[in-house]
Amino acid sequence: MFFQHIYDKSLAQSSYIIGCQATGEAIIIDAKRDIDVYLEIAKQNNLRITHITETHIHADFLCGSRELAAVTGATMYLSDEGGENWQYQFAHQGLKNGDRIRVGNLMLEVMHTPGHTPESISFLLTDHPATEKPVMIFTGDFVFVGDIGRPDLLEKAAGLFGTKEIGAKQLFQSLKKFAPLPEYVQVWPAHGAGSACGKALGAVHNSTVGYEKIRNWAFQYDEDEKKFTSYLLADQPEPPKYFAMMKHLNKVNRPLLIEVPKPTRLTQEQFLSAYKKGIKVIDTRDKADFAKGFIPGSFNIQGNNSFSTWCGWLLNYQEQFMLVADNSQMEDLTRKLMRIGMDNIYGYIPAVEELDIELQTTDVISLDAFKTYIGKEGVQIIDVRGASEYEAGHIDGADNIFVGTIRENLDKISKDKQVVIYCQAGDRSTIAYSILAKNGFRNVKIFSGGMKEWSSENRETACCAYY
Repeated sequence: MFFQHIYDKSLAQSSYIIGCQATGEAIIIDAKRDIDVYLEIAKQNNLRITHITETHIHADFLCGSRELAAVTGATMYLSDEGGENWQYQFAHQGLKNGDRIRVGNLMLEVMHTPGHTPESISFLLTDHPATEKPVMIFTGDFVFVGDIGRPDLLEKAAGLFGTKEIGAKQLFQSLKKFAPLPEYVQVWPAHGAGSACGKALGAVHNSTVGYEKIRNWAFQYDEDEKKFTSYLLADQPEPPKYFAMMKHLNKVNRPLLIEVPKPTRLTQEQFLSAYKKGIKVIDTRDKADFAKGFIPGSFNIQGNNSFSTWCGWLLNYQEQFMLVADNSQMEDLTRKLMRIGMDNIYGYIPAVEELDIELQTTDVISLDAFKTYIGKEGVQIIDVRGASEYEAGHIDGADNIFVGTIRENLDKISKDKQVVIYCQAGDRSTIAYSILAKNGFRNVKIFSGGMKEWSSENRETACCAYY
């Protein structure tokens, strides 16, 4: 048996290629949209991609199953569970609980494991030339390392109210299907630490059934559904706005993108013309470089592992946008954007210094300067981290306005007071600063050290009670 795990750090997302070396057939599970990696792996290992499948209709990335099928001619095997509202709306081979997919001498048995979503399925793999017992389970967003999939995404991201309690009940029952599996079976989930698909995902990429039954919190409540549900639904991170669009695009027919695009490098004249027409500018430079001089109205989303997530928060799928990015970054950034379906890149420029625009600067302050504003009249301190982070500990007197929803909460920010914003280590504060600057806020300062520096100085934090 051939097996390879492909991990996308930018979305903490896992996909898999599994092949029968005797017959040369291979299956891909939960493919990302830039499919060249799977084609190259198959080529290097004398495999043909003949089967493609997904564990569920994903919310955090645009699945590349259809691109892969278009290029290889492989058959897509997708869940037909969950009821009529959870059916894929394009041609595929439907899967139900107990169905089997044969890939040469390998066999994947379908387990319907709803809860995260109604149609979610897992795949129990048996390598028949080696054994008649299962060796791996691909759990999607059902069981993670140290956590389980959240059932509230449909409600929070897609607006399907009343579904989180139903999902929690389904998850509780699905875990009873998982628990009797042999303890040696390897567990390979669809996401790892950093994903918004859960709240406590482990940094290790895989586990075993036995280890999860010992260490995963969900199995400690296997006799108490009420406590299980209460813990499961508490303190889940805010789901990015783009999740609703991903749910839609992964379910319906859509345009395919079988190659990584090559955005246009714009001339100064082309950029300035588009800028004057109102096309958004995303500045991907480091926050320190952005602070020294940025294009008025631009957003600072650094080109790191969180780039696509924050673009998903700030951009919509109908508008064009431009990037400030080095030539060497563009392929990586384009891949990150296409993985969430952000295909409307108008073009990019590598630098801002030579543009005929008066640049703005950010007002960054040190810890010592920040301390002088605490408790002072005429000052509003804003913590732009997520609600669960804020509740776990924050600077006394700070208001919590999450950076992802700050545009919808501008009325909660004073234009008369001195505003000071902070996050954990400065990245999200710079995003928030650029949003506020674009919306006419002028009296804003960034405490760039954030909670990381504050805590390292052993300073007291305030906590919120849980109800």
